[in-house]
Amino acid sequence: MMLDWTTAQVLLVLFLATFVRSAFGFGEALVAVPLLALVMPVEVAAPVAVLVSITVAGVVLLQDWRHVHVRSAGWLVASTLVGTPLGLYLLTAVPGRIVKCLLGTVIVGFSLYCLRGRRRATLADDRMAWSFGFGAGVLGGAYGMNGPPLVMYGTLRGWSPQHFRATLQGYFLPASLMSMAGYWFAGLWNPAVTHYYLVSLPAVLAAIFLGRLANGRMDARSFLRYVHLGLIAVGVLLLAQSIGGVA
Repeated sequence: MMLDWTTAQVLLVLFLATFVRSAFGFGEALVAVPLLALVMPVEVAAPVAVLVSITVAGVVLLQDWRHVHVRSAGWLVASTLVGTPLGLYLLTAVPGRIVKCLLGTVIVGFSLYCLRGRRRATLADDRMAWSFGFGAGVLGGAYGMNGPPLVMYGTLRGWSPQHFRATLQGYFLPASLMSMAGYWFAGLWNPAVTHYYLVSLPAVLAAIFLGRLANGRMDARSFLRYVHLGLIAVGVLLLAQSIGGVA
C-alpha cells in the first residue's frame, strides 16, 4: 500500500517521538504534537499523540512492570488530579509570559545544578511525592507539559534508567486514559484520529522496542545527562516564549 506524503510524515514523527518516550520515559508530547500540528489540525494531532502515549505506557508496563515504583506512581497520579485545576486557572487568569518565565527558570536551574556532577540533594522516600505530582498537574493543566516535575522527582529519588522509564509509564497511563476520555466526550476522537493511529502502530511498536534497547544500554550517569539536557531544552523554550510574548 502506497502512503501519501502526509501519512509518511505522521509515521516519521510518531516513530521519533515514541523512541524518545521509550528510551527516556517522557518527552514524546514535546516532539509529537508540535510537529504533527504542521501537517494536520491540532484537534487531530493531540488525540493521536495521546493514543500513542497510551500504547507506549501499556507496552512498557507489560514488559517491565517489576521496575515500577507503585507507591511513587500512585502519589504522583493522585496529586496531579489536585494540581490540574490550578493549572487551568493559571492558563486563563495569569499572563502566560510570567508563568513560562518562572517555570523555565526553575527547570533550567534545577537541571544545571544536577549536571554539575557534585553531590546532589536526594529524597529517601515518597513523602514529598505529592508536591511534584501537584506541580506536574499544574504544568500539565496550563501547558500540557507534565514531564519536568516528574523528572525532577525521579532524579532526587535516584531511580535507575529502568525504574525511571517504567515508573513514569505508571503515571502516564492513567493520565493519558483520562485525557483520551475527555477527547471522546468532546467529540474529538473521530475516524481521522483512529486511521492515523492504526496506520502508525507498526512504527510505534518498533520504536518502543528500539527505545527499550537504548534505555538498557545507558548507564545511570549518561541517562541523567541526556534527561537533563532535554529538560534544559524545554526550559529554554519556555523562556524564549516568555521573552517573545507567546501566551
